[in-house]
Amino acid sequence: MASDVLPDPGSEFGKRVRARLRDEQVIWFTTVGADGTPQPNPVWFLWTDPATVLIYNMSTAARLAHLATNPRVSLNFDGNGQGGDIVVLTGRAEVAPQLPAPHENPDYVAKYGGGMTQVSGNLEAFSAVYSVPVTVQVERVRGN
Repeated sequence: MASDVLPDPGSEFGKRVRARLRDEQVIWFTTVGADGTPQPNPVWFLWTDPATVLIYNMSTAARLAHLATNPRVSLNFDGNGQGGDIVVLTGRAEVAPQLPAPHENPDYVAKYGGGMTQVSGNLEAFSAVYSVPVTVQVERVRGN
């Protein structure tokens, strides 16, 4: 994906998008169920510049079946509660088995290591449960 998919890094919106992708802990990941219903889920994520988002999933997550039939997804951050600070990213998702397990991904561990241990007892146990990496190639960004 081209590096110009994200808004101009010199603009206020572009700066905010990059800061949120870098710093936020949770993003809403929306897939589409077999019946056409959007299925949003809050997830941990890792942004890889310029336009890739990595999400580790449980092997039993329904979203994996959704992606098999419709790889079009959206990602969004919570707004400010007053209709502002909206960031919505759309793109294509795919399972990425070539990527390292969460505990072997130093950037993911740096961001979520404490939470991984809190959720599962240790990093390796977390990786055993959240074993399916999915990447989202961001194609469009909108918001205010």
